[in-house]
Amino acid sequence: MTTTNQQLFERSRQYIPGGVNSPVRAFKSVGGTPVFFQRGQGAYFWDVEGKSYIDYVGSWGPLILGHAHPDVVKAVQETASRGTSFGAPTEAELEIAELLCQLLPSLELVRLVSSGTEAGMSAIRLARGYTGRNRIIKFEGCYHGHDDALLVKAGSGALTFGHPSSAGVPEETANHTLVLNYNDVAGVKDTFNKLGSEIAAVIVEPVAGNMNLIKASPEFLETLRTLCTKHGSLLILDEVMTGFRVGLECAQGLYGIKPDLTILGKVIGGGLPMAAFGGRRDVMECLAPLGSVYQAGTLSGNPVAVAAGLETLRQIQSPGFFDKLSATARKLTDGLTAAAAKNGVAFSAQAVGGMFGIYFRQTPPKSFAEVMESDRDAFNHFFHAMLKEGIYFAPSAFEAGFVSAAHGDTEISKTLEAADRVFSQKI
Repeated sequence: MTTTNQQLFERSRQYIPGGVNSPVRAFKSVGGTPVFFQRGQGAYFWDVEGKSYIDYVGSWGPLILGHAHPDVVKAVQETASRGTSFGAPTEAELEIAELLCQLLPSLELVRLVSSGTEAGMSAIRLARGYTGRNRIIKFEGCYHGHDDALLVKAGSGALTFGHPSSAGVPEETANHTLVLNYNDVAGVKDTFNKLGSEIAAVIVEPVAGNMNLIKASPEFLETLRTLCTKHGSLLILDEVMTGFRVGLECAQGLYGIKPDLTILGKVIGGGLPMAAFGGRRDVMECLAPLGSVYQAGTLSGNPVAVAAGLETLRQIQSPGFFDKLSATARKLTDGLTAAAAKNGVAFSAQAVGGMFGIYFRQTPPKSFAEVMESDRDAFNHFFHAMLKEGIYFAPSAFEAGFVSAAHGDTEISKTLEAADRVFSQKI
């Protein structure tokens, strides 16, 4: 007998490539049929068959307040009742721009867009336009959206140019991108020593979240800042995932690093499609209509998305918000680690703010190569077993997880009890 989820997936495959509108949703990495959801509330959501799950994906990060937070819903409803889009300036756009610049000292000017990919693409174009250079540096395992220049994997040597990681990306586009190893200070220094005058920008996730959660070392980020300053390159921090998720001043506040440009997304849209990029005034003033770097978007600063984002940003400024969120994430990761150790399972976990990573290896990885050493079969077994228990983790061993303000002791305890049962099966 087929389930409703299976039936919907088969129908979807007839009309949508792979049956999904974003690849990781297809469960290709873990196998099985994706779950189709119909509603969420707080730390939980329910699938089309009525089964509830504790959600540790949170729409891949934006839902820092949990599903359907009443104040966010109210803001969206009130705004939508006055119009969903104008294609013209609104006061709310100004309010959220002011707030972003107040909360994040590195932002002197900011522009709103509709997705993290759009923000990343625009920041790269702006960096090239400002510096007059073409080459950029990214790091193996970091994901910055599906722009051609950023869908690039490492070459065969430390200083070889990258190769396209997707069909449809021209080799000549990839040739402008150098891909280095994350946390490799020596590799970065060597590259700048040889090519520093040609590098427009370095783009990096200060806490990587798309090869699972990997922390940057302070020395690594400090080296990037020093070398970019020395060689006239721009440092771009991709905080689409970490922005207002790991702290009120984002990851750059935790590390004490001031970038030239910052990419934001997810949390600033409160679960609706919105992102932004911003930074130094002299750089941002190169954008049209002031400068010669063109960027535009019909739905940029959409009033409904801005309303959700503004309310979310107001909520996370409450005293102790991030202390509580961080404590929740640590309770989860510490508990999972203890449950695995009790049952003799090779496992580790770590958290930064409201983000966490789980790994089927003895210690948390520090690079893409170490991530690839994790036991993916063990993760896949764990994922499906926890899914049966009503616990929804990201359907991939290479994605970070998220807690929200709605996750409390009850949800964490239920999760750890389920994990103990699953680990006892000797993954």
